[in-house]
Amino acid sequence: MDHKFVSNSFELENTSSNRLSRDKGRMEMEDGRHDFISSLPQDILKRIISLLPLDEAVRTSTFSAVWRSLWVPVLVPCHEEAEGELKEIISMLSKSYDSHRIWKLYLSYQDSKKAASETKYDVFVLATKGVEQELILEFSKREKEAKDFHLKFKPTCPASGAVSFSTLKMLRLRSVNNLGKDLTSALFSSCKFLESLELEKCSGLQSLDIEANDNLQSLKVLDCPDMVNIRVSARHLRSFWYQGVLPQVQLKNTLDLVEVMLDLRDGFCSCEFDCEDVVSFLTSLKEIEILTISSWLLEWLCSGGVIFSRLELRFNKLKELSWMEHSGMNKTKRDSLACFLNICPAMEKLLIKVDPGLNSISCPYFHQYLHEPHLWMDDATVKSNTSRLENLKIVEFWGYKSEEDQFLLLELLLEKANMLESITVTSPENHSWEVAKIPQSQLKQTWNTSNQRKQNAVFSLFRAFFMAVFEEIHVVFCPEKAEICNLSWF
Repeated sequence: MDHKFVSNSFELENTSSNRLSRDKGRMEMEDGRHDFISSLPQDILKRIISLLPLDEAVRTSTFSAVWRSLWVPVLVPCHEEAEGELKEIISMLSKSYDSHRIWKLYLSYQDSKKAASETKYDVFVLATKGVEQELILEFSKREKEAKDFHLKFKPTCPASGAVSFSTLKMLRLRSVNNLGKDLTSALFSSCKFLESLELEKCSGLQSLDIEANDNLQSLKVLDCPDMVNIRVSARHLRSFWYQGVLPQVQLKNTLDLVEVMLDLRDGFCSCEFDCEDVVSFLTSLKEIEILTISSWLLEWLCSGGVIFSRLELRFNKLKELSWMEHSGMNKTKRDSLACFLNICPAMEKLLIKVDPGLNSISCPYFHQYLHEPHLWMDDATVKSNTSRLENLKIVEFWGYKSEEDQFLLLELLLEKANMLESITVTSPENHSWEVAKIPQSQLKQTWNTSNQRKQNAVFSLFRAFFMAVFEEIHVVFCPEKAEICNLSWF
């Protein structure tokens, strides 16, 4: 194994030197100036890119053939069944380097159920190691592998033996398939000081079971379309990001968890939606401070009769809530959000995000209700059932096209949030205006402004202060009660 690796490294150096020589005659830029940086010795160029974060450093390969030559991977053959070779690969990837490194791992598999002359699988893994102890593994395949698979990550694994990542802090796994699960499990078990783990675009991955060490603080699972179950035990986990279909999720021993993102843009998996299971999962998040959640999940829960104020669940530490939707606000969505806000007494910031790129998730018909259906209530009842938001100070709307969408929620918030300081509305074209408190005495100066093109906005009068939109507009005086008022634009 060592001999093969050294030989391939020597070939890489010769190939890179030849390419560098060929490119020296191409370094004259179109404006006549010489590209002095690209003409520097390769060792210095490697030193330069080692000063960049790994993601940015890899992008230098698009500059020219000279820079691409710095990223020619070393080919490392390995038979997955050979435990010794697997250990050597782990040991190679675990070392510290003074510059970014890249390898192409060639993994050869033999189907144990078939003869040696029959089915054989070859998998290439692009491994990129950064000087800041980052490792990225991106899997590809030549032959079709088994579709469904499971990943189990634990601190110890027999395959890893005595090998240990003494310094690796971040591990990214992209497009892991069934043939790569042994390698990734062995890698994880060897990462004694791992702080961040990311899995992305792992088609066929149905189950993820992670028992982490005491250092893991961040976990991201993104765009794994076949996910059904996730189980995580990590005592010091602080951030959990998930994007994809809603799976069954169990978070255990995660008392330090602060931030959670549930970007459920792909809807729900094929199994039956159970309100009690989802409420149980949300209960495991009750100590978090920042939450991003897809609107359809709250809508489905409320359509299934969940009345959050009747639950024992309270998000007493939640300070920031981001609510994601694909189209905009309607009465059902407004009411389900209002219902959820009843259990967020400490919330200070609310972000309403509309992203047309998200999928539209249709709500199913529920034959049984956890509490009772309540989304049919009139506006007055919704307002009376919504708790006062004593700590809410900032509200931001992103991507709204319809003024009516804004008004549905704004009117409710302005009535219930007496400490509100500002509301910012940003259109899909990135045009924005802000709602802020203005002393009532200053409003008299704008009373006689000329009547021009009108735009509606919602205001609320709080004793000596008034909520008004400013930034390239004049304010038109409004009645003393909270009503919809007109604005004149310059």
